[in-house]
Amino acid sequence: MDERAVAESSVESVFREERGRLLASLVRRFGDLDLAEEVASEAIEAALVHWPVEGVPARPGAWLLTTARRRAVDRLRRDQAYAARLAVLQVEAGRAGPTPSPDADSDLPDERLQLFFTCAHPALPAEDRAALTLRCLAGLTTPEVARAFLVSSATMAQRIVRAKKKIREARIPFRVPGADELPERLPGVLQVLYSIFTEGYAASSGPQLQRLDLAEEAIRLARILRRLLPAEREVAGLLGLLLLTHARRDARTGPDGEFVLLDDQDRGRWDRTMIEEGRGLVLAALTGGPPGVYGVQAAIAALHDEAVDVATTDWPQVVALYDVLLALAPSPVVALNRAAAVAMRDGPEAGLTLLDELAGEPRLRGYHPYPAARAELLQRLGRYAEAAAAYRKALDLVGTEPERAHLRRRLNEVEPPGPDSTAGTSHA
Repeated sequence: MDERAVAESSVESVFREERGRLLASLVRRFGDLDLAEEVASEAIEAALVHWPVEGVPARPGAWLLTTARRRAVDRLRRDQAYAARLAVLQVEAGRAGPTPSPDADSDLPDERLQLFFTCAHPALPAEDRAALTLRCLAGLTTPEVARAFLVSSATMAQRIVRAKKKIREARIPFRVPGADELPERLPGVLQVLYSIFTEGYAASSGPQLQRLDLAEEAIRLARILRRLLPAEREVAGLLGLLLLTHARRDARTGPDGEFVLLDDQDRGRWDRTMIEEGRGLVLAALTGGPPGVYGVQAAIAALHDEAVDVATTDWPQVVALYDVLLALAPSPVVALNRAAAVAMRDGPEAGLTLLDELAGEPRLRGYHPYPAARAELLQRLGRYAEAAAAYRKALDLVGTEPERAHLRRRLNEVEPPGPDSTAGTSHA
């Protein structure tokens, strides 16, 4: 590999690891998200020019931050009106109180988590808060954020632009919220962390099923949040849900990265230490008050992890928990998951009836698990032509190669042989 390729690889690796910290530091310093993004990109471009010649610095993240800060200062010197507007924002932020330094004793020891709470400002619509944070701080692409919320990329791009515009026009300061503000900001932060994990657990596109870096980053931030807010039961619920789900990561793919269904996973490869920690968090989440959304989901995950196999899973209890979840946070995705659980409890016909009732849900039209779930139940019922059509629809929507390969295999099981084929079709 030549020096240019080595430098590009190093820049990509550093930026992937440091992007959140870099943006958070720049926003804290200059108070403007657009400026932070622009100078961060310029720092990357500068690294691609200098690193092949001068070598990769010992502290590449610090090099990028220093370069980005200099670019920001240069830009503000050239644009006096821009600098004046930022000065107003910084004065207003100062009136609200000083921003603590991100040391070990800080209430919010990670700059990214500080900015997570800042971007969850109540002046922004809930969907815009999460979209902005995922795109700008977690480093997800706009299509990945769109997939997390089951909307088109164009719609999500508009939301992100709208959120930035709202921050500018409302002069929302980038600062750490006070203790009295944390409860109203918390649901937005939890949603962001869960969305990051979801993209890591089941990537929206690409050659791999999982993006472990994203999943582990969400868990790391959730652990910090748990330390900061130990009395918040939904924080315990979220962390428990992430751990109980992530515990299966090694068994979800085969030797060549192929997708392995829950039914076929080697449960001996599940992380039992992580499961035990998650189970303890479920107890904390469900004790002392009415259940929350994340606590209930964590309880469902715990039932899956505690079972010896799919057949011995406590499906009646899983369905009952989905009933609770639907009452707390009704959504077509929750209804889809409940239908799959009903199919395990009462048989495929019962599950298919529930799935067909969801056929008109707009949010499921581009969601490949919906036609894939229908195809699976139709196949179990021996309705192979209908199953094939549903598998084809899921193939049109799926984003990752492992899932695509899995759906192709299932489609081959139900498609009738071609006119030149002499082999029979297996429906086992």
